[in-house]
Amino acid sequence: MAVKERTYEDAEIQKRLEAELPNWRLEDGWIRRTYKTHSWKGTLMVINTIGHLAEAAFHHPDLTASYAWVEVRLMNHAAKGVTDKDFQLARKIEEVVSWQPGTEGGALTGTPDDPRFAYIKHER
Repeated sequence: MAVKERTYEDAEIQKRLEAELPNWRLEDGWIRRTYKTHSWKGTLMVINTIGHLAEAAFHHPDLTASYAWVEVRLMNHAAKGVTDKDFQLARKIEEVVSWQPGTEGGALTGTPDDPRFAYIKHER
């Protein structure tokens, strides 16, 4: 018989979000993050990135999308609450979707500062 994963109380979730994932929020039992994009192309890139990470982790978020945004919602359906799986996948999504190689130095310069190439609106 499978062991039920530990679910976190709202106060614990809030504390972890503040410390680990400040751009995420707790709402209606889910941890959530909205990524703003410049266009449908950017929205699809974000969705596909999240899809790859979720499938690799075998832990699947709910997604809602429009022309210039994607909302990610994580809650462990089997455990009926937010678990370590949700925090770990949220951190990986945040790391990959928010990656800006041009700010790190090195050979990868990142997306040019040109509207023709814009795809995601990064937090400043």
